[in-house]
Amino acid sequence: MATYKGKFTKLKNPSKYVGDASKIVYRSLWERNVMRWCDQSDTVAEWASEEIAIPYIHPVTLKRARYFPDFYIKMTDGRIIVVEVKPAKETKPPIPPKKGSSKRYIQEQSTYVINAEKWANAELACRKNNIGFEVWTEDTLKKMGILNWEADKTVLAAERRSMSKSKHSLKPIGRTKPKVGPPKRRS
Repeated sequence: MATYKGKFTKLKNPSKYVGDASKIVYRSLWERNVMRWCDQSDTVAEWASEEIAIPYIHPVTLKRARYFPDFYIKMTDGRIIVVEVKPAKETKPPIPPKKGSSKRYIQEQSTYVINAEKWANAELACRKNNIGFEVWTEDTLKKMGILNWEADKTVLAAERRSMSKSKHSLKPIGRTKPKVGPPKRRS
């Protein structure tokens, strides 16, 4: 999954967004495409991004934590779904390496276990409230026809700049010219 991040600022139907429209942040182009689909689709009555908090016990730290699913979507037929967008490989247990265990395998296993705990709690909370919970992978997005929507590069650049004040943005590294001349003498 692409690692583009930015603020979704081009709402064509702002009345459909039921969260804080100044804080619509995507962490991948897949999420951005879903935002665009929610905003433009005639089948979506209202939507929000990361506006719902679901409590769970973190399976690694064993501490209380909160999970913010990617989307809340209310369809025009009255159905409500909570959606998480993830690569298919993160929805299945990782395949162990042939010899020993690697850092990569341990990280993949940790990611899978954490996601499974979040999703189990999300399913339970949604079921109690008569809401659907779905994990949309690249396969789902492809079937929906929104996986490969092209984003205008100038729009992406503007959205990334809008995050420049965020603590998550990268700061440019200052370049310095190398000093030329004889090395300093040590006594």
